[in-house]
Amino acid sequence: MSMFRKKRLFTILIGIIILVALIGFSLKDRANLSTGEQFVSDVIGMAQNVISIPIKYVTNIFSNVDDIRNTYDENQVLREKLAEYKGLIYEVQEIKEENEELRSLVDKADSLRAYNPIHATVTARSPERWIEQVTINKGELAGVKENMAVITADGMVGKIQSASQLTSTVQLLTGFDEFNRISATISRDEGNDIFGLIEEYDKETDSLLFKIIEESDKELKEGELVVSSGMGGIFPAGLPIGTVKEVIPDQYGLTRTALVEPAANMYEINHVVVVERLIDGEEGEEE
Repeated sequence: MSMFRKKRLFTILIGIIILVALIGFSLKDRANLSTGEQFVSDVIGMAQNVISIPIKYVTNIFSNVDDIRNTYDENQVLREKLAEYKGLIYEVQEIKEENEELRSLVDKADSLRAYNPIHATVTARSPERWIEQVTINKGELAGVKENMAVITADGMVGKIQSASQLTSTVQLLTGFDEFNRISATISRDEGNDIFGLIEEYDKETDSLLFKIIEESDKELKEGELVVSSGMGGIFPAGLPIGTVKEVIPDQYGLTRTALVEPAANMYEINHVVVVERLIDGEEGEEE
């Protein structure tokens, strides 16, 4: 072996020994690092910071995008749930009102012991004749006939104008004229009842005209209840028609006419009862 190779091998061996010594020295538990170790540590730390900052920035961007997407999805779900909740509230409220209305109608029907109540629902209302008539879902097959009284839980709303097999048309009190009359009375104690006729509906005063047919000095009072008398033989007795608003004497002072506010709301009619008298009555219009 040549001298040059021996020197080279010796140099490599010395380098390995020094490297092992340095490694062993660096692994020792020491309170202070050497200058070289501090330099290497600082360089590595700076490099890590330089690399980690953009990585964290990009990671935060993607994380924020995911958060925004999740928040949007959650908001969509919450909106749908809120809409469903509101819909349920409205549905429950409508069912509650409908149940109260039907319960009132059942109570009203139970009080008509001498009559046969036929429950029906309003299915149509023409805009052209909104305050004059409605269509119900019961007809002749259910026992509905012309001129039968029609009521709600609040009172009378009209009479059957025409009946087909499955449906019927109700003429509302607000569509009554001088050819449609109802025998009516104001019931009082001790036989002081006042009798008259509901003759027509006055659009100017939004009232039914109750013409008193007996000469009497009995004074009518505001708020007194006007009910059907049953004397015409078609409408049953005791059906609420309305309350007295005002009394108007004619120009000669011989007769008096009372303005009567209808007991039932003619603009909101959903469920009705058609009242069939069990006692045979006269055919034709009320007179």
